[in-house]
Amino acid sequence: MGSLKNAYLGVIVAIEMTADADLEAPIKLSICIPTYNFGEFIGETLESVLRQVVEGVEVVVLDGGSTDATPAVARAFQARFPALRYHRCDERGGIDRDMARTVDLARGEYCWLFSADDLMKPDAIRRILEEVESRLDLYLCGLTLCTCDMRPLKDHRILDLPSGMTFDLGREDDRRMYFRQAETTTAFFSFLGSVIFKKARWDAIPLDEDFVGSCWAHVARIFRMIPSGLRVKYLAPAYLWKRCDNDSFMDAGLIRRFALTIDGYHRLAATFFAQDSPEARHIRRAVAAEFPPYVMLYAKWISGDASPEDRLLLERLVETVYGDSSLSNWLRRGVYRGTPVLPVKAMAARVSGGIGR
Repeated sequence: MGSLKNAYLGVIVAIEMTADADLEAPIKLSICIPTYNFGEFIGETLESVLRQVVEGVEVVVLDGGSTDATPAVARAFQARFPALRYHRCDERGGIDRDMARTVDLARGEYCWLFSADDLMKPDAIRRILEEVESRLDLYLCGLTLCTCDMRPLKDHRILDLPSGMTFDLGREDDRRMYFRQAETTTAFFSFLGSVIFKKARWDAIPLDEDFVGSCWAHVARIFRMIPSGLRVKYLAPAYLWKRCDNDSFMDAGLIRRFALTIDGYHRLAATFFAQDSPEARHIRRAVAAEFPPYVMLYAKWISGDASPEDRLLLERLVETVYGDSSLSNWLRRGVYRGTPVLPVKAMAARVSGGIGR
């Protein structure tokens, strides 16, 4: 009888140890979603993510003090999905601080930054879990651009490279090849939903206070990893649908939204690379590719209703974005300067709605 009792107790202890181990099971991947007043959209986002969650995956939502339905939506999902961790701040920290706080809360070996209004494509988490088994530092994945009501438009251009290529950006030859093939600033980590990174590498670099408020503190953090080696794998297929025409940085108007990217990325290039280096030139080239003449001409048309300061800002942005010495930039500046406002107004009806990355 004693032996049976001991055996029974042994089974109980084993079950309890297994339960404890399950509770403390390591997290492989954290989906990190900073949000502010996206209550209209975040439910659809969470539905697309949480239905894919498996063991070893968590979802972390950092709410920067939303005043809309975001808390109620998040808590309703939390009741259904234990893998969702929702943290609400008393006040908004801004995207740079809120993004950093979201990663601080994460427990995963890898973190996937994700926008609170985008949708994850089916099977995306499983595919990323397979990819991170290679234990590289960062994975850059493709995306599909959609209308605001999520009708697909096209796959977004990132790099003119085949999928699966791996680079160590700490090596000059690798880095220059990678930068040379960049088609948009997404190649330089501008879009958070395309970036999956090893948390230990992120945590080793403090938040750069000089870039807080710029919208690009996360890029500065990643660029600071490069000197010690940054192994990046390009995953060209689209892993998510990106909602366009829902830019939370448009509050100050289109021209100032342009300035965020143009001035922000020119500053990043100047901070982390020599002004005349191939790396800096390719960053500026990618920025110019995102702002072709028809986009700047559209801004020229709407600037008729803008403040004098914004009109002057637009003129400066044109000189900045097309500032490098090249025939193409000379032509771009000429087209902008030589096109009067009235033809631009006629053209604007055809291009309106297509602005933005």
